[in-house]
Amino acid sequence: MTAAAAAAGALFFVLWWMLQAEESPWVPAGLAASVVMLVAAFARLLVARRAFRNRDRQAMRDSYRQTAPYPATFTQVMQSTSRHAAALRALQKRSAAADARDSAETHRELYELCNEYLTGAETALHSLALQADGRVALRAGQERVREMQKHHLLTWARNSARSLTHEAQQRARLYEKVETANRALDCIDQALKVYPDDDELRISARAVREFITSSRVAHWVELAERAAFKGYSQRAIDCYRDALYYLSRDKPDADGEAAAERIMKEIDLLRARPGTDRAIDSQHRSPAGNLDPKS
Repeated sequence: MTAAAAAAGALFFVLWWMLQAEESPWVPAGLAASVVMLVAAFARLLVARRAFRNRDRQAMRDSYRQTAPYPATFTQVMQSTSRHAAALRALQKRSAAADARDSAETHRELYELCNEYLTGAETALHSLALQADGRVALRAGQERVREMQKHHLLTWARNSARSLTHEAQQRARLYEKVETANRALDCIDQALKVYPDDDELRISARAVREFITSSRVAHWVELAERAAFKGYSQRAIDCYRDALYYLSRDKPDADGEAAAERIMKEIDLLRARPGTDRAIDSQHRSPAGNLDPKS
């Protein structure tokens, strides 16, 4: 920010000197300097948010590892039955805390920690030094952590998709709605890559896609209604056709088919209406001598 302030000051005086012939040279110079400071402040805000997010993630990992009396690497922990049991208890404790907090970011962190546990357990199972009772305990721990892993990934995907979909519903512009909804869909797709047979994820993905389609259809229908109200029949028909395109691109359900029928009826009504567009065009193209002098 100090460097940005220095650059803004230098830019202010340079522009002031260059624009001395103008009436108020300090106005554009001040605006340019203000833009430099605003850009610097925005960049600083982005960097600070990223730093805070990384710090929180690292603090969570450090807190998790400090609660368990064993070294940081899971592979070393799995070699000892007692230390493995302590690691499993610590992981279950963190899982319960994540469920209580119910934050999407926390569930994602727990999913990654479960991945680390399972990777360390799989490595330890290939070790010849591991005793038979340790192998049994390790496999039992793997089953528990796999269930925990699935729970946290699905919870993360569900919470993230719900939050982003709600945010998309609050957006005013179509491209903002679609962009935010696609981010929700990306979260669900990440979970589907791990658990492709989960019905809840498929239902959620279908709901988000229907929201995107309905937003696009509503946008084009609104444009068509505006054009029809202003008398631009052909423009309204084109907008209705765009709405039909988005309806037919996905497999429409009963509501989609009913909406398509309503749109087709509106198109038929517009086609039956006298050619308003042609009348307007002919009126604008008529020679000046044929116009009524009172008009």
